[in-house]
Amino acid sequence: MGFFKQLGMLLRMNLLGVTQRAGLVCTTVIGVTCAVGVLISMLAMGVGARREAMGNVRPDRASLLSVGALQPGQSSIPKSTAVLVRDLPGIRRNAKGEPIAVPQAFVGMQARRRSSGTLIGFTLVGSGANLIDYAPELHLTSGRLFRPGLRELIASNYCARQYEHFGVGDKRVIQGGEWLVVGNFDLGRAGGTCVAYADADTLLSVFGRDTYNEINVMLRSPAAFAELAAAVQANPQLHVEAKREAELVAAGMQQLNGILNFVSYFVGIILAVAATIGAANSLYAVVDGRRRELATLRAVGFGGLPVVVSMLGEAMLLALPGALIGAGLAWLFFNGRAASPFGFQFHLAVTPSLAVLGIVWALCMGLIGGLLPAVRAARVPVTVALRAT
Repeated sequence: MGFFKQLGMLLRMNLLGVTQRAGLVCTTVIGVTCAVGVLISMLAMGVGARREAMGNVRPDRASLLSVGALQPGQSSIPKSTAVLVRDLPGIRRNAKGEPIAVPQAFVGMQARRRSSGTLIGFTLVGSGANLIDYAPELHLTSGRLFRPGLRELIASNYCARQYEHFGVGDKRVIQGGEWLVVGNFDLGRAGGTCVAYADADTLLSVFGRDTYNEINVMLRSPAAFAELAAAVQANPQLHVEAKREAELVAAGMQQLNGILNFVSYFVGIILAVAATIGAANSLYAVVDGRRRELATLRAVGFGGLPVVVSMLGEAMLLALPGALIGAGLAWLFFNGRAASPFGFQFHLAVTPSLAVLGIVWALCMGLIGGLLPAVRAARVPVTVALRAT
């Protein structure tokens, strides 16, 4: 009898006996369900955070940072450079014929949460003219835009809802002076962070700085990035380099994603080990209960390899329902649920790729958990069957 015929017969026998060991099977399925469900739910945080951060990213936007800077916070661009950037090729112009090149400076501030009174950091962005042209997703919902030269700012609606003194008409003390909140806005598909804008030159003056962090530009088209980058590299006076918006946002999310993924896999591995041990114990019990049957099969000519593969196949098939149930429960209870670690709000996203990962994770648990019991099953001595007869 060939290998595959033996394997098919053994798998059929194993699966027909599942109902006779329902308790052991349920133990395995529940363990795998918990491990897969928790892993997918926690990884959904990272996916949701990336979606939130990338929500407004456009391929026709780019940023100029000082040479060697990986993030805007590490960049320093003199005001004289901002003037030269306006004449670079590849930059789109607005209805007035002005190049859409917006210098920005970032200042870290603190806000007090309405619900608990705790302080949390937020970013105050000093922006040059043409902010709306560069960020058309910014829609004022109340008030007006800040005016150049005045201590005025606009804040996202998330700020106004979650933190104190961000509504229109409120005043905030910054560097010992009062700043008036003159507008609130929505920021397209990325509304889960507290962001406030003010006039860049006024902000720099208050903080005693004379350099911007970055210069954001709207491109004529996504393909114009190459033209802009070449022009920047060819001009030694600029000392800046061009980066695509998506590249910068992804780099900025790298640390948060690293933390979320580490926690997800750490907890997932702990639960996976527990589920794997539970599956192994269940299969050991199955092997011990079927010693006479397995020995009889060996005596009538079944090879050891088909026995091992059939046991592994059974273990993986038992893990599959747990994976599907775990993925389904994760989607049912956590997909779309809001989370706000580190003051950054986003919605968990259970995606098909996470479900596939959960299934692979479960099959690996079944494979590892079934390996030793399968080897033990193949080594059941034929004399067990002979003594029984």
